[in-house]
Amino acid sequence: MSALTRNEAQLRARLLDVHHYAVTLDLTVGDETFDSSVHIRFTARTAGDTFVELKPETLKSALLDGEPLPVTALQDNRLPLTGLAEGPHELRIDTRMRYSRTGEGLHRFTDPADGETYVYSQMFMDDVQRVFPAFDQPDLKAVFEFTVTAPAHWTVLANGITTRTGERDHTGEGDTQRPAAGIWQSAPTPLISTYLAAVAAGPWHSVRTQHAGLPFGIHCRRSLAPHLDTDAEEILSITTACFDRYQEKFTEPYPFDSYDQAFVPEFNAGAMENPGLVTFRDEFIYRSAVTDTERQSRAMVIAHEMAHMWFGDLVTLAWFDDIWLNESFAEYMGYQTLTEATRFTDTWTEFGVTRKPWGYDADQRPSTHPVAPTPDDVPDTASALLNFDGISYAKGASALRQLVAWLGEKDFLAGINTHFSRHKFANASLADFVDSLAAHTERDVHAWADIWLRTTGIDTLTPQIEEDPQGTAAPTGWTLTVDRHGTRPHHVAVGVYDRDPADGRLLERTELLHLDVPSDEVLSVSGPRPALLVVNDDDLTYAKVRLDETSVETVLRSLSGIPGPLTRAVVWNSLRDMVRDGELDPQDYLTTAEAHLPQEHDLAIVQGVLTFARTQIAVRYLPPEQRTAALNTLTAIGRDLLRRTEDGSDPGLRLTAVRALVDSATQPDTIAAWLADDSVPGGPELDPELRWRILARLCVLGAADGSAIDTALAADPSATGEEGAARCRAALPTPEAKAAAWDRLFHDDTLSNYLFSATAQGFWQPEQTDLVRDYVPRFYPEAVALGTRRGPAIAEAAGRWAFPVYAIDEANLTSGRTCLANEDILPLLRRKLIDQLDDLSRALRVRGA
Repeated sequence: MSALTRNEAQLRARLLDVHHYAVTLDLTVGDETFDSSVHIRFTARTAGDTFVELKPETLKSALLDGEPLPVTALQDNRLPLTGLAEGPHELRIDTRMRYSRTGEGLHRFTDPADGETYVYSQMFMDDVQRVFPAFDQPDLKAVFEFTVTAPAHWTVLANGITTRTGERDHTGEGDTQRPAAGIWQSAPTPLISTYLAAVAAGPWHSVRTQHAGLPFGIHCRRSLAPHLDTDAEEILSITTACFDRYQEKFTEPYPFDSYDQAFVPEFNAGAMENPGLVTFRDEFIYRSAVTDTERQSRAMVIAHEMAHMWFGDLVTLAWFDDIWLNESFAEYMGYQTLTEATRFTDTWTEFGVTRKPWGYDADQRPSTHPVAPTPDDVPDTASALLNFDGISYAKGASALRQLVAWLGEKDFLAGINTHFSRHKFANASLADFVDSLAAHTERDVHAWADIWLRTTGIDTLTPQIEEDPQGTAAPTGWTLTVDRHGTRPHHVAVGVYDRDPADGRLLERTELLHLDVPSDEVLSVSGPRPALLVVNDDDLTYAKVRLDETSVETVLRSLSGIPGPLTRAVVWNSLRDMVRDGELDPQDYLTTAEAHLPQEHDLAIVQGVLTFARTQIAVRYLPPEQRTAALNTLTAIGRDLLRRTEDGSDPGLRLTAVRALVDSATQPDTIAAWLADDSVPGGPELDPELRWRILARLCVLGAADGSAIDTALAADPSATGEEGAARCRAALPTPEAKAAAWDRLFHDDTLSNYLFSATAQGFWQPEQTDLVRDYVPRFYPEAVALGTRRGPAIAEAAGRWAFPVYAIDEANLTSGRTCLANEDILPLLRRKLIDQLDDLSRALRVRGA
């Protein structure tokens, strides 16, 4: 399919004003296809030629101003519209479209738990063309209305409020019989972009309420109804609290007629900000126990997507070089508003532990890019799809947090509200946004944007401490400067901590010191040199932080004694960066985790540190002969945490401990006993998630077989159960199991996106490197062919999950680099391979450090 170029989009935007889409969908045609027709009203500003995009199974007919267009004129995904006269036009196109199993276009899913079927749209970037024909670019906004014919027991949701307006009986043309159906009509939207149009249909279980004069609803599959009902109050309270806070922050009122949140199956992203109909992955409807940090993550996604109603929907990027105007703002506002409006008041610690490292890692790879790339760097939609990464989300949000610290929240919000007022229901660019900010401050925000948003890479901040006077036994003071390796200005806080002589605890000496970096300023501080000094103590900037020698010694002995969780997060990130940069032995990181995690109370920190230790240090950064010992260290941490939580005082920490014990098990006996009898003294209470987690680990260790998987699936015949079974079967340590899993991955084009990912997750295991060694060089050509056949979503999943991540050797690196010489690799897969190979190269360097 032809990717739309920025130049083509600009030419078409100068030619056309698009006014209205009337979309008609018939979802009763069959299991593989649906009928789709569209009536588009638009105006040509001048005479000229253009095209409309569509990806049909069959193009039945096309009429331009009542005159037929030849269906044979459809080339690739473009139907030419030639000889347009200046003035108004009407385009009617009738098609048959194919349902998706990859989360793109109109995805169709049949729930194995009860046999019910659901469909939902994901039209982002250029996938609206899989659902209905459109002038598909973000700056051709229009009004959208849907008319949907669906099975009689279904409910239809869309961007606007939907109403069931009629029924269709069984009688078809002639003697044909057809299923009875309901006919649904959506209210017209305000002006929105094509990629934001949305529809979802099925026998939804719904919980509805009214708030601020608007209808609110949450929806899920019927089989998940008990779980949604359990959490409905929490989800709706988070939703309405964030809604009210945004209404207080923003002068532009909420711009749509309703707010529905649909939790849908096999969704590729975390969520999608469709106006009035936000879609979420339905893993957020918890079937099993979760930690409070995971509940906070769900709440943050709710807040993030609601922020998009203004950042992205009300005001939309003109072209995809400004995707950060959507994602960075929603990320920042999601965390900040959650902190202000809900019980989750420590969200920035989780951001620091989990999101910022995502940005830091992405920013050190060859594929890094500015938060706001230049238009020339995003020449088409295929290249735009590459930038939905840790830079556009985490780094961009971090840059905005630094901007607020430098500019002040009052001026920042004033600039945002000016931006909304100037560009509502239209499109805007980085330049427009900076101009709006500049209207409310004397500071040079244009220069700030150039240095923070148009450049790549991470600065490193290192404190330099000089004691005064030199050479005395009891210095009366010391001076501080901060060296910067990089180019950006930073407004930072510095924490100063002393050791309590009575019990050795770390105590914050004074209020945070504040300084600008770079600066000629030398801070003079009275008293002895501190035991610990932390630059960027409140994590308000985006930079690597290094510790002075004394502070490193303090941290390795006393990290858990640092008073504030956000400070501990900054320090753990510093240690993480030092490991990745070859400045700290990975074993020292593990030793520090073993010493301090059993005393850690912040769940986000415990989960983040354990994840890095298990997925990177134990199985990638340490040589294979040290893997078992490293996993045993993590097991010991898990046991300590389990003992600490025996009284039931911290169920989230206890669940984290159980997961750590399962994931790091090198011997099957304990976890096998748990699975056989969940009443084992000291063992966990098992739910479906823990049962599948334990069984997967037993499969890896060769302590479970296919019959155990069959039994587990019979007990949990849900979609999650099918994914768990696929993961377990692929993890079995036999040549036959690996061959069968490989065939499903690379030769079964009916495999859904979620079953593909689950199978890939099971296939590669660090304990099975010899068993799968011959598959490593096969991965590259087969992944390229798979991406070409199945498209971006599966290509991305192959690059993310099917990559031979545990083959830490030069042969894998060479095979990958040879593959990159192939010019026919799908761009999204190429980006994933570049990133994976850079991570592989880093792991080799760390091992050799």
